Amino acid sequence: MTSTTPRGEVTPEEPVIGSGLRTPRAAAFAGILFAVLLGLAFVLILVSQPANPAKPGEWLSDPSRRGTIAVALNLVPFAGIAFLWFIGVVRDRIGDREDRFFATVFLGSGLLFTAMLFTGAAFAAGLGSLATAAPTASNPGTLVIGREITVLLLRVYGMRMAAVFTMSTALITLRTQVVPRWIGFAGVAVAIVLLVSIGLTFWVSLLFPAWIFLLSVDILRSGLGRPRGAARAATETVS
Repeated sequence: MTSTTPRGEVTPEEPVIGSGLRTPRAAAFAGILFAVLLGLAFVLILVSQPANPAKPGEWLSDPSRRGTIAVALNLVPFAGIAFLWFIGVVRDRIGDREDRFFATVFLGSGLLFTAMLFTGAAFAAGLGSLATAAPTASNPGTLVIGREITVLLLRVYGMRMAAVFTMSTALITLRTQVVPRWIGFAGVAVAIVLLVSIGLTFWVSLLFPAWIFLLSVDILRSGLGRPRGAARAATETVS
């Protein structure tokens, strides 16, 4: 749609419908919701670990642990939806300033992380359903295979995709200067830690939602628009 100015100039009008869903505030709320839900899910999984997690079926034999894991798995779909919304709004706001290489890595790693998160949660939920429906008939070998697949998807491959997403997002923010540089450098550090130390302890995984939370709070506070240097220059020019 277009509009005509008093001078007779024709200017394009921005669509009003749905514009609020693409604002920086929408990205901030989606990122905060994702960080809280995923962080809570990770904490519930970690605290429900038995003393001997290598023993087949011990996670599923205790009703309290099984219930805690079920709550954590039910949070995953909502976290994934919020994460996809966060990706979409951030890409929409950065727009043409986005480098194609980093934009491709940013989008691809985000989608792969979401896919692995959902697949790992589905495997874990399937194991829980199997143990609940037929606790005596569950094959220990099946439980071992299912547990290893879940661990590989969530802890190894999924979190390494999270590291790639964090790295690409941090580099995009550093190039476009839409957030403070220290947040971008913190993202690079988080990505490196996730890449090299994720196999040591699952607690390291909490760094990913923590950085997304930090980034989202800054977006909520100051918006996600022009580069900060450009904004300062515009303010000085007006004054």
